[in-house]
Amino acid sequence: MNKAPHSVVIVRKRRKHKHAHHGGSWKIAYADFMTAMMAFFLVMWLLSSSTPLQREQIAEYFQMPLKVALSQGNKSSLSESVIPGGGDDFTKQDGEVFRQTLNQLDKQKNAQNLERAHDKLESLIHNDPRLSDFQSNLRLSLTDDGLLIQVIDSQERPMFKVGSKEPEPYMRGILQALVPVLNDLPNRITLTGHTDSLPYANGEAGYGNWELSSDRANASRRTLVAAGLTDNKFLRVIGTADKMSLSNLRPDDPINRRISLLVLSMQKEKSILDEDTVLQNVSDNQASEKIKAELKMMSSGPAPQPAPAIPVNPAQSASQVTGDQNGRE
Repeated sequence: MNKAPHSVVIVRKRRKHKHAHHGGSWKIAYADFMTAMMAFFLVMWLLSSSTPLQREQIAEYFQMPLKVALSQGNKSSLSESVIPGGGDDFTKQDGEVFRQTLNQLDKQKNAQNLERAHDKLESLIHNDPRLSDFQSNLRLSLTDDGLLIQVIDSQERPMFKVGSKEPEPYMRGILQALVPVLNDLPNRITLTGHTDSLPYANGEAGYGNWELSSDRANASRRTLVAAGLTDNKFLRVIGTADKMSLSNLRPDDPINRRISLLVLSMQKEKSILDEDTVLQNVSDNQASEKIKAELKMMSSGPAPQPAPAIPVNPAQSASQVTGDQNGRE
């Protein structure tokens, strides 16, 4: 019996080739990526869990180098404290961070007071008989500068006698009704008078809209003071003539005749006071430079002596005077 031939099994072994060594640069790039992602999520977590005040302080920290460069100082606040942004004590209970927190709280309280005053005045306009009949003549608005109260004219109901600074009786009643609300606020006030563009007969050379707007603003101030408003609450009393007409109105529209009473926000009051301080400093510096220049001229040598008088013939002098008089006539 024939046997089947044996099959030959051939096993091929492949020789493995080792990959070339690429180095560990990818590990550094991956580690940098993970670090950046961790920092990003940490920042997002901090922002989501921080208060608006804390976010404002964080933003101010990153803006500090620019503020220092602009102010040409050695720190953001240019204060005398040992720690930039803080105080002499390391707990920051007596430094700028603490003061900034108090200032922020004061701003929030001030804004809330103005909002309450706005709501109180709206209620007063509807309920007080001195105001309820003049709802169309009263406008209230909360602005960045503060609470704006405007008493406007209409064709049928002017707030002042025509062409005069004398308030109508109902205008006095409106201003008197505002006093209790204004007295409850610690805010300072600016009072501005406005007119329409209708000119006086004698033009701008005589009594015109500039004088009329200023006189009406001052008459309103006197009415408020007589009704019990403290006089030192006024920061400015201004007349602007017809230069600040209301938008979308003709310059001669009667509504442009109005009294604007602005209860100033804390920031606006500070900016006005700073503006006046800067102007006063400029004026003082100019006066100081003028005095220094005069002193320098006086110290440089004796003043020049006037030229000796030349004798004149009396007859000739008299004829010259007579001729000058005839020429002027």
